[in-house]
Amino acid sequence: MTTTDRGTHLDVEQTDGLLDMDPEAFRAAAHAVVDLMADYLASVERFAVFPSVEPGSIAPAFPTAAPEAPEPIAAILDDYRRLIEPNATHWQHPGFLAYFGTTASGPGILGEMLTAALGQNAMLWRTSPIATELEGVVVGWLRQAVGLPDSFDGLITDTASTSSLIALAGAREAASDDGARMRVYASVEAHSSIEKACMTLGLGRDALVRIQTNDRFEMRVDELREAIARDRKADLRPIAVVATVGTTSSTSVDSVKEAAAIAEAEGLWLHVDAAYAGAVAIAPELREPFHGWERADSVVINPHKWLFTPLDASLLLTRRMETLRAAFSLVPEYLRTLDRQAPVRDYNEYTPQLGRRFRALKLWIQLRWFGLEGLRRRIRHHLELAAAFAKWIDDDPDWERLAPVPFSTVCFRYRPAGSEGSEEALDDTNARIMDAVNRTGEVFLSHTRLAGRFTIRLAVGNLRTEARHVERAWEVLRAAAEEEAG
Repeated sequence: MTTTDRGTHLDVEQTDGLLDMDPEAFRAAAHAVVDLMADYLASVERFAVFPSVEPGSIAPAFPTAAPEAPEPIAAILDDYRRLIEPNATHWQHPGFLAYFGTTASGPGILGEMLTAALGQNAMLWRTSPIATELEGVVVGWLRQAVGLPDSFDGLITDTASTSSLIALAGAREAASDDGARMRVYASVEAHSSIEKACMTLGLGRDALVRIQTNDRFEMRVDELREAIARDRKADLRPIAVVATVGTTSSTSVDSVKEAAAIAEAEGLWLHVDAAYAGAVAIAPELREPFHGWERADSVVINPHKWLFTPLDASLLLTRRMETLRAAFSLVPEYLRTLDRQAPVRDYNEYTPQLGRRFRALKLWIQLRWFGLEGLRRRIRHHLELAAAFAKWIDDDPDWERLAPVPFSTVCFRYRPAGSEGSEEALDDTNARIMDAVNRTGEVFLSHTRLAGRFTIRLAVGNLRTEARHVERAWEVLRAAAEEEAG
C-alpha cells in the first residue's frame, strides 16, 4: 500500500486467482453446460430411473480432499458426465412415478440460470427491489389462477414444510396465550411436516392431536369436534386445524368446508395443506375438492410439484399477513432502511430466514411460457392417465385398489384371486414386486401403508410422462407378479 498527498490507494496488480472466471471463458463454459443440460433432457430415458448402486458406493470415486490447483472446466464436466448423472435418481425421467413428481421444466431451468446470474438476496426491498415486487406480482397471478379471493396475499418459500411452519406460527401468534398448553389438530394422514412444525415452534410433539379418518382416509369431523371439546375441558388451548387436500399417502381430501365451519365456531386458525393437489385448482371445472378453502386463514401449494417448477418453490397464501409479520418481524439497526420514501414490504419479516432466493423469477418465466391453459392441459392429461391406470387395476381380479383416486395417484396392491395368504405374506409379496419393478430401471414406484397394509403408489405428475410410460409400468408390474406367483 502506497500513501501519497493524493490519498491512500491499493497498488495491486490483477493476477490470476483473484478474480472470477473471465466473461468470455464463462460464455464458453456456459454454452458447454447448456449443451450438457439439453443432452440430458433429450436422452434422460437412457438412464435407469434409480441407479443400480448401494449406499456408500459412490463417495469412494471422489478424492478425499479438494484440489489445491485449479482444474479446467472441461475436466470438471467430464467428471460430471461420469460421476454425477449416472448416480442420480432421475426425477426428470418420464418413468419416475414415485412420491410426488418434481419436474424441472425447460423455462423453469432457464429461470434458475438467470436467478443465479443476478445473485439477488431478496431479504429486503432495498437489497432487491425487483425480487420483492415481482414476488408480489407472481403471488397475485397464482392466487387468481387457483380461484382464491383478493383477501388472500402471500409469499414464496422453499418448501411446504416451511410454509406450514410459518402458518402455524401465525396461529400461535393469533391465539391468546394464557400459559395453557396449545393444541393443533390434523388427521392421521396429514403430512409429517405438521408435527415437525409443532416441534420447531416449541409447542412439542404432543401438541399435535391426530384425528382418525374414515374408510376413504378423510379426517372425521365428528372426532375433530370431540377432540377440541375434550381439550377445552382439560384446560388446554386449541389454536389451529390443518385440513389436507391431497394427503401424501393416498391423496385423500379432507372436507375443508366442514373444517372451516368448526374452526370459525371455535375461533381457530384453519390451515389448508394443498401442497400436492392445489395446482389442480387452476382448472375451474376441477375445484370441487377445494370448496371451503376460501375460508381458510392460510393455504399452501407447491409449484415445484405439479406446476413443473424446479425445486424449490412453495406458495403460502394467507388472509392474515400482518399476523405472520407479528410472528417473525425482527429488525436490527443494520437492516433498517433510512432513505425509504414510501412503505415497502421486506419479506424477511414474514419468515424464519433472513436470506431469501429470487424464486419469483423462474415462476414468472414459466407462467408466461406455458400460459395457464398450457398448464391446465398437462394437469388434465395426468388425471386421465391415472384414471386409466386405476381402471386397469379395478378390472383385473388379481389386483386391488386400496384408496379412491381424486387426483393422479393410484394406491394398489397385488392380491391374486382366491388367495388365502396372510396380510403379512401379502405385504412381503408386494414389497418384492415393487422392488423387482424398480430394479428394471424403466419405472420407479414408491410405497406407503394404508390401514396397515403395504400399498404400492403410482403417482403421475412428471411433465414428460406419456401414456406409454404408464402402460409400461402396468406391464412390468404384471410381469413381476407373474414371476412372484411362480
